[in-house]
Amino acid sequence: MSEDLSEGEKGDMVSDVSAHGDSQKGRLPRISSTDAMEAWANQQKGKKSYLVLISLHGLIRGENMELGRDSDTGGQVKYVVELARALASMPGVYRVDLLTRQVASPEVDYGYGEPNEMLSPHNSDGDVLTEEIGESSGAYIIRIPFGPKDKYIPKESLWPHIPEFVDGALSHIIQMSKVLGEQVGGGRPVWPAAIHGHYADAGDSAALLSGALNVPMLFTGHSLGRDKLEQLLRQGRLSKDEINDTYKIMRRIEAEELTLDASEVVITSTRQEIEEQWRLYNGFDPVLERKLRARIRRNVSCYGRFMPRMVVIPPGMEFNHIIPHDGDMDGESEGTEDRQASPDPPIWAEIMRFFTNPRKPMILALARPDPKKNLTTLVKAFGECRPLRELANLTLIMGNRDNIDEMSSTSASMLLSIIKMIDKYDLYGQVAYPKHHKQSEVPDIYSLAARTKGVFINPAFIEPFGLTLIEAAAHGLPMVATKNGGPVDIHRVLDNGLLVDPHDPQSVADALLKLVADKQLWAKCRSNGLRNIHLFSWTEHCKTYLSRIASCKPRYPGWLKNDDDDADDDDNSEPESPSDSLNMQDISLNLKFSMDGVDSEDRKSKIENAVMAHSKGNTAKGAQRTISVEKSDQAKFPAIRRRKHIFVVAIDADNAEQLSENVKKVFDAVDKEKNEGSIGFILATSLQMAEVHSFLVSKGLNPSDFDAFICNSGADLYYTSSHSEENPFVSDLYYHSHIEYRWGGEGLRKTLVRWASSIIDKKAENKNEAHVITEDEEVTTDYCYAFNVRNPALVPPAKEVRKMMRIQALRCHVIYCQNGRKINVIPVLASRSQALRYLYLRWGMDLSKVVVFVGESGDTDYEGFLGGIHKSVILKGVGNSSNHLHANRTYPLSDVLPTESPNVIQTPQQFSSGDIRGSLGKLGVLKE
Repeated sequence: MSEDLSEGEKGDMVSDVSAHGDSQKGRLPRISSTDAMEAWANQQKGKKSYLVLISLHGLIRGENMELGRDSDTGGQVKYVVELARALASMPGVYRVDLLTRQVASPEVDYGYGEPNEMLSPHNSDGDVLTEEIGESSGAYIIRIPFGPKDKYIPKESLWPHIPEFVDGALSHIIQMSKVLGEQVGGGRPVWPAAIHGHYADAGDSAALLSGALNVPMLFTGHSLGRDKLEQLLRQGRLSKDEINDTYKIMRRIEAEELTLDASEVVITSTRQEIEEQWRLYNGFDPVLERKLRARIRRNVSCYGRFMPRMVVIPPGMEFNHIIPHDGDMDGESEGTEDRQASPDPPIWAEIMRFFTNPRKPMILALARPDPKKNLTTLVKAFGECRPLRELANLTLIMGNRDNIDEMSSTSASMLLSIIKMIDKYDLYGQVAYPKHHKQSEVPDIYSLAARTKGVFINPAFIEPFGLTLIEAAAHGLPMVATKNGGPVDIHRVLDNGLLVDPHDPQSVADALLKLVADKQLWAKCRSNGLRNIHLFSWTEHCKTYLSRIASCKPRYPGWLKNDDDDADDDDNSEPESPSDSLNMQDISLNLKFSMDGVDSEDRKSKIENAVMAHSKGNTAKGAQRTISVEKSDQAKFPAIRRRKHIFVVAIDADNAEQLSENVKKVFDAVDKEKNEGSIGFILATSLQMAEVHSFLVSKGLNPSDFDAFICNSGADLYYTSSHSEENPFVSDLYYHSHIEYRWGGEGLRKTLVRWASSIIDKKAENKNEAHVITEDEEVTTDYCYAFNVRNPALVPPAKEVRKMMRIQALRCHVIYCQNGRKINVIPVLASRSQALRYLYLRWGMDLSKVVVFVGESGDTDYEGFLGGIHKSVILKGVGNSSNHLHANRTYPLSDVLPTESPNVIQTPQQFSSGDIRGSLGKLGVLKE
């Protein structure tokens, strides 16, 4: 990949995907005529797409949004709600679900606790595209319960509860896909055309959901963790550890890296976000992205490397209801008599009561009192520029508050600083900072500023986009904005104001004074903004958005039937489950081994060799792979379909003795239920299938004691066969098609082998032992590259290996296991915990009826089992002998442990089978 770019590669720059060119109208994709609109709409006819958006934090509702209530309820909330509305009105889109958190807390409005809310469509502007609305099921806010049931918590506290959301969202999507299948899918489930995560927490969730459902993922960052970390470090107020304690910034950054691993498309608002923010991440390199894209176009091998597509799509806005005021404060409006006669909005009086002379032009800033919004620099610039003070007033709309003492410490501190500066510069009568405003009153606030011939300003240190700048322009307000971030692109299109250095109060004051004092410049900027504002309409946004989704390669569960001829014609007495609607195929790749006349010891060896050969994609000598066409229920459905509860043994022990001892304790704890068949068991392990079988036989355990085996850290999935003697295991090869997304194959393996050979023990006396890491060819399979580690102390942490792979655009999941003496590298969205979601999706295994047994510590995928709607029993004193594996994370394990979850319980230190049963009783699984 180090070769020079060809001419074709050089021409395909990342910036080509930007919506904005050097000229104002150059490359912004838009529908320029009614004929073009009709042609595009006709292309979409017949499509019935289902789209899923995710935005987890903050308070989200369709009307009267509480924007500015806190740092989590900002512009993103409005954006995702309006996006959902706009997409649902587009031809070809049948339903849009916006998934968020259900908050049933006395401290917030009861509406946030409602499970769902339909988003009523706003008035259209008469475009042809909206004629299809009648065929749409509409847009909905779906609130998924997760986290503390009666608390509204900040986004930094949500990380331990993300798996619980994923499980709840998975259930909703499966059920909705079934319903939509009955409505518009001809009886077949309608899977999401895409799952779109907004912000890092939703990106993490969307990655897991898209992997579980095998559908394309989109991501919008809104703001990015690495950029925020750099900004905070530059300010020098907090150390990196303090920043992480406050913002959980390293967990956020890892989630954003995962979104790069998993996303088909990353939607940005500006080129700056790509070129200056995303390039800070290990998983994205603009130069490498250009090479890979050019290679794909020319059908040249990328050696297993993948990069998400970065696409600039500016946020949209509805403009049809906005009527810019053309008059001034003396009431000389060019509008109709009706408009002149209408009373002034109440918010106008609330603002103007602050001013000695309310007719002066108003400088308007609309932002919550957050340090990054840089309002103190604005007040300083205004206070120190006497000509500006003489010509204009300043209005600061800083969210809503009842009492400063009840605000968050950061917001309260910032507001107090602003009030002190107003006092310092004696700005009384010149600065308004009202305590309350409704979201519905924001247009009136813009209109007031425009009527006074004022200016809108966004002085943020860095602004990812700047939707308020577009809103202000639509109301006829020129802008002054930071030169860092999205305003650069907005200015390029609208040409309606000036850009400034947000760190320089003099620069801010000069720009404001220039616009306020020069009436011709003010009028020109106003006119330019109003003339070009249609380029930021929701129609434009959604058209480009849907075209990007259409370009994604379709993905769906590989085991779904494709032909009506394959429909089951026999009655099925299995319990009702979500997967009953999926038209599942029989397990069609059973392994049958010919072992007649072979003694038991040889039989064991034959089985192990055959299983090993199968998992490596080969055919072992003496083994035959045949297709099973059995029609019995047991052949069609694994036993997990019939169980009341499923117990997953996911103990990462130092040795086989410790593992078998604890497996037997679990068995003994539920011996009665186990014999009755109401409880099934799954073994989830880093071991390969042949190793598992050897372990079971050597410890006197019967393979039939388990319904399924999740092997190779989640890279392989097996079921127990009904012919346990001669055909002990059935491999679910559809699982491989489910997890192979972005699997680098041989290109990845060669890179890993080179990396392994570079880790040398320079002090080794024996040259044969100099290599610390060696490939375990006996255990390596098609979807798990396994390596032995001779000395774990000499191996770089897993986070460094992940970083190296991401830098090279190799997408994989690196797991240190067996107390650091083994490394498994598997597909990026494969894991033992994800395998459980696959079993739910395919067989309807009720995740709320699953109990996972883990030790106090484990492999580096250990945390995946400690969250979700399943129950977890932590066996005290069990696990790896040291916790050094957990230092492999970029963030503390405590950041993701749901310590207060009622679904997690710990046994005593020296526990018995009775203690395990007692723990199950406390969880409500069994009677104590």
